[in-house]
This record gives sequence, C-alpha cells and structure tokens, in this order.
Amino acid sequence: MPALTTADTIRILVATDSHVGYNERDHIRGDDSWRSFHEVMCLAKERDVDMVLLGGDLFHENKPSRKSMYQVMRSLRMNCLGEKPCELEVLSDMSENFQGAFNHVNYEDPDINVSIPVFSIHGNHDDPSGEGHFAALDLLQVSGLVNYFGRTPESDNIQIKPVLLQKGNTKLALYGMSNVRDERLFRTFRDGKVKFFQPGTQKQDWFNLMTVHQNHHAYTETGYLPENFLPEFLDLVVWGHEHECLIDPKYNPEMNFHVMQPGSSVATSLMPGEAVAKHVAILSVTGRDFKVEPIRLKTVRPFAMKEVVLAEEKEVKHITRKQDHRAELTRHLISVVDELIEQAKAEWREMQEEEDAEEEAPKPLIRLRVEYTAPGGGNYDCENPQRFSNRFVEKVANVNDVIQFYRKKASGTRKTKGGADMPEESVLAQLAIDSVRIEKLVREFLTAQNLTILPQNSFGDAVSQFVDKDDRHAMEMFVSESLKSQVKHLMDVDKVDEDELMDMVDQHRSKLEQLFAAGELKRVRKGKLRPKPDGWHSDLDGNWSDQPAAILHSDNEAEEEDDDAASVVAPARGRGKAATTKKAAAPAKKAAPAKGGRGKKKVVEEDSDEEEEDGDILMADSDGEESQLFVQSAPKAPSRKPATRKASPPKRAAAPRKPAQARSSAAAKSQSQLDFSQPSFSQSRGPANGTSKKVQQISDDDISDDDAFEPAPSTATVRSTRSKR
Repeated sequence: MPALTTADTIRILVATDSHVGYNERDHIRGDDSWRSFHEVMCLAKERDVDMVLLGGDLFHENKPSRKSMYQVMRSLRMNCLGEKPCELEVLSDMSENFQGAFNHVNYEDPDINVSIPVFSIHGNHDDPSGEGHFAALDLLQVSGLVNYFGRTPESDNIQIKPVLLQKGNTKLALYGMSNVRDERLFRTFRDGKVKFFQPGTQKQDWFNLMTVHQNHHAYTETGYLPENFLPEFLDLVVWGHEHECLIDPKYNPEMNFHVMQPGSSVATSLMPGEAVAKHVAILSVTGRDFKVEPIRLKTVRPFAMKEVVLAEEKEVKHITRKQDHRAELTRHLISVVDELIEQAKAEWREMQEEEDAEEEAPKPLIRLRVEYTAPGGGNYDCENPQRFSNRFVEKVANVNDVIQFYRKKASGTRKTKGGADMPEESVLAQLAIDSVRIEKLVREFLTAQNLTILPQNSFGDAVSQFVDKDDRHAMEMFVSESLKSQVKHLMDVDKVDEDELMDMVDQHRSKLEQLFAAGELKRVRKGKLRPKPDGWHSDLDGNWSDQPAAILHSDNEAEEEDDDAASVVAPARGRGKAATTKKAAAPAKKAAPAKGGRGKKKVVEEDSDEEEEDGDILMADSDGEESQLFVQSAPKAPSRKPATRKASPPKRAAAPRKPAQARSSAAAKSQSQLDFSQPSFSQSRGPANGTSKKVQQISDDDISDDDAFEPAPSTATVRSTRSKR
C-alpha cells in the first residue's frame, strides 16, 4: 500500500447529546441548548471537516417544538450546505442503512448541494414514536439535512450493518446502534441475538468506528451496556448518553479498542458530571490510525459546584452551641455561593478570545450541596432552600435550586409517620430526579418494603411512563390492570383457603414480574377520544389525538360527558312515551357512551418495543461467510392488513335489534338513525346469547404515540372481551 497523506485523512467532528429544546421556556436558559449546537455546527464549517457524527439526543424531546426544529434546521442549512464537493465515497448498499423515501446519503442527491454530511443515530430522548414510528430525525432526513442511520427496528433481534465510506486510500466502516432500553438490550446481547456485519473483502484495511447511546456505567445489574459485549474488531467507540465529558479516548486492553465519551453540550442537571468543561472533538482517521483534537465549547453557560460539610467548616463547626444561629449560618453559606459565582465567571473569561473577553459573562449555574449533620447530637438551623436560592435572583441562572441540603444517617432505612420504610437521606440525596432514571428511584424505595399485590418492575415502568412520557393515566391503568389480573387469577381457582390466599396472591405477583422481565407482559391502555375542541388548531397546537387530555381512560368519564350531552339532545329525539319509569330509561342511558364516542373506537396500546419482522438480509457477517457485501433482501408480504379488520357484516351488527320491531314507526325511524351513526360491530366476536354487548374495533388514528405497530386482531378481541366483564 502506498504511503498515506493528508489527502487520505477523513476528518470527523464528533458530538453527542445536544438536547436542543431543553428548558426552552426558561427566560434565562431557554436559548442555551440551540446556541451550543449552533457553535458545534459552525466549528464543522470553520475546521473544514469531511463529516459530522452525532451520537444521539439531538433533541431533548421526541416531539420537539417548532422553535427547536427551526433552530436546528437553520444551523444545518447555514453550515452544511454549499458548493464544496464532499470527498467521501459510499461503497455500501445505501438502502440497507437508510430507510424511507430517500434511502441514500444526502450528498449524493442531485437536487441538494451538501458539503458537510451529518450522520446521526437517535437517543432515548428523540426516539421514534407514534403512528408510522417516525422520529424527529426522519424529518431532518427527508429534508436532506441529516443522514439518519443505526435504526433498531427489532429490539430483540438486532442486526448492525456499517455504512462503508472511503476517501483516498482510507476506508471507514461506520457502525451505529440507536438507543434501546438498557435492560432489554442487555438481554438481547446475552442471548446472542445481536449480529454485527463486516465488509466482505479486505477486512484488515477498514477502520471500524461505532457510535452507541446507552448507559456506560452499571447503575443496575442489567441497566447498562458492558464494553465487552461489543465485538473486538472495533477500533473506536463513540459513547453517547453519558453527559460527563471524557473526550480523551480510553483504551480497553481486554477488547483492544478505544472508547471516547464526548458528553453533552448543555447542562441538563446540576450534578458533578455536568460541571466538567464541555468539549467536542475532531477525529482524524488515516488508514488504521487515528488522532483526536479536543475543542472546548465557548457558548456553554458557566457552571460551578461545591459540596460543603458543615461539621468540618471552621467558621460554623461549633455554631450549634448558640441558641439562634440561623442568620450567622446563612451569611456563611451566602459567602460560599458568592465565591462560586466569581469562580464561574473567571473560568468563562479565560476560555474566551481576546475580543470576546470584555463581554459581560452570562449568569452562571451554581449548585452548593450542604451536609448538615451536626456533631454531638446538635442541630443546624438552616434556612429554607427556596428562600435562600431567591437571594441570588440577579446573579445566577438557576434561581430556585442554588442550594441542596442533605443529612447522613448510620441506619440503612428510616420510618415515616405511616410506618413505611424509606431509604436513608444520604441515599435520597444521591437519587435526585435530575440525575437518575425514575426506575432506579422507584426501585430504591420499593426495596425498603414489600409489595403484596402489585408487581415491582411494572410499578417502576408505570412511574417512568408517568414522568418521562407525561402519561398521567399510567399509574391508574397499571393499578387497575394488576388488580384485575389478581382477581381473575383467584376466580379461576375452584377453592381457596383463607390461609393460602396471600400465598397465591404473592405467587401470581411473582409470575407477573417474571413475565414483565421477560418482555412477555405488555402494558395495555384502553380509551376513546374526546371530540376536538372548537378552538383547537392542528397546525398550531398539534394533533388532537396526540394530546393526553384527548383520551377518555374510563367509562365513567365517557358516561359523565355523554350524560351532559344527552341532557341537551334527548328532548329533540322524541323516543315515544311522554312518561317512562327509571327501569325503562335504563337501556337509553346505557347506550349513551356509544353516542358520545360516535365514530371513535377502543384503543389497545402495546409496548413500543414490539416491532414487525423484516425480511432476511444476506450480507457478509463477522465470520466472512458471504462473498458479497450487501445483498438486497427479497420483498416480503406486509403483515399489516387494515382492510380486513374493518370488514364486519352489517347484518350481524343489526341482529340484536330485531326484537324492537313492535315499537312505533317514529321510534323505529329514530332508532335507525342511531344505528346508522354507530360503528359496525361483528357479532362473531361477541357472546352467543342475545345480550347487546359491543365489541369495538381498533382504529389506526387512535393508537397512542408509544405504539409503533398495529396490534393483532385476535389480541384486541380477547382484551376487549375482558374489559367488559
């Protein structure tokens, strides 16, 4: 091979976790995230890199606001489009790496002039959701601004195929794996269901670069991705999701590859890892060698953090002997905060250029953690944290959480007034909402006590849906479904002794936990859609079906709204007799929910990790069994058949109404109008007797954002039947 020169060097700007849109409604910090992202993209243009690699969480939400989307598209268009030709040549089958209508890299599109291509995977914040399973990155890809790769359509059967690029004599195999729930991914790797593909020829000539977006540290036993799960043929791994900046590559002698963790470009929590200086890096690859050039970001808001133990502070060590010492203690803590403010501003001025150093420094982020356990059984009289933080309104950016008090205790648990065991306060201080996943927080609370009926792991998942996905009915549905499952289990048993009752409940709870851990237990949500308000504008406010307030999660809600509507409409219907008894009016009231939810159908939502199976793809795997690099998969008949689901004979739907022929002609005419407005029902799905139980179908429009694919009709039938009992 001839000697490699700078013409053979591939220069890549590497960044992760931009979190554009974080805290965008804050009048002080609202623009921090997109300003940092814009600086990253400007660096790509100034340094004349060949490509940009983003390691996930470009957006802070999977439904970014129009402001966030505008700022990202503006930065990409300003810095990535141009007449300069891109020198990267794609050698792989692009349809295997990029899905959608434009299944090719954007710089090979004849209608777009792209000078710096951007390659990105999705993270846990901007993951795909909703009907069609689209992510925010899909919008950027279809607009020609981003190359979205590394998708994981099947979380329990993952095939990772590289994007093969070449510049001169340097060959780059770019691997990407978008975020998958850590516990599920751990199990998938453990079961050997993750397959990596390598180039079919000249394997030793390729530089293998991979980007992932998973937990890097073992927060739980299976809640992370171990480095030794990744293949040994990799040369460098760019690790996203962790916000602490460890920009210098660290060598793993066991796996023989390096790991680089760029960290986030904006502080999303007030933790020590976020206080580290923020960097991006330019990765230069020449042949099989690489070097990294760190670049510190200058637009990041300064952040200073300090931890104080009052028992070790000379000024306040013996202050507990005084009767009224709150004012003296507060003055000491204020002086510490003032020092942190000056320290943060000084660090910001040091990293600015000479022409920018004279500018006024932005208001810094300050966090003071105070351990106030008093020696000798005394007590420190501390001021209210909120009141203390508000003293720095004109000095800091986080005016509500400048200080955090916590106390250490020797015991592992403590008792509340209600008698429930709680973790010690030092543990609670470490488990701040902004620093840990909600599942771990719930797990720490539940391990201090025992659940008798509700499964623990499902409990944590429901709380996570409530907090992270803003699903305010997640806990209600979880408790309701768990109780129904327990009751059904007990009803199926012929004889139950009172002494064995709790044992049976505990055994069924353990079984539910095992099913959920194995991924076999799905969380089901049922509901109808409320009518869209008159003042709702879809372009401005978003789709009404996507709003949590649009879903009726219980029959009581539907009956209350339908009763209100019936009180207005009922007098105009003239259903016959002028005076009826309460018993005769009961059937009309029973039909009210169907009238109020006219045209709406019951929703069955399953876990978003359930995916459709793709066709088998022939490609050269890591053992080199195939001679070809990428082979187009044979087309497979789609498994979704929405047309067959709506095919229900109208004659059968009208069958239960035949005994009503003795009514008056006016009543029959009114009833026929009601039948015309109702959704068609299939009696073959209902009970065989003459009762008028309705089995409602699933509508594609009513599927929630967490569901990516249409559930099977048989599953919907079983669940719908159970819900009527």
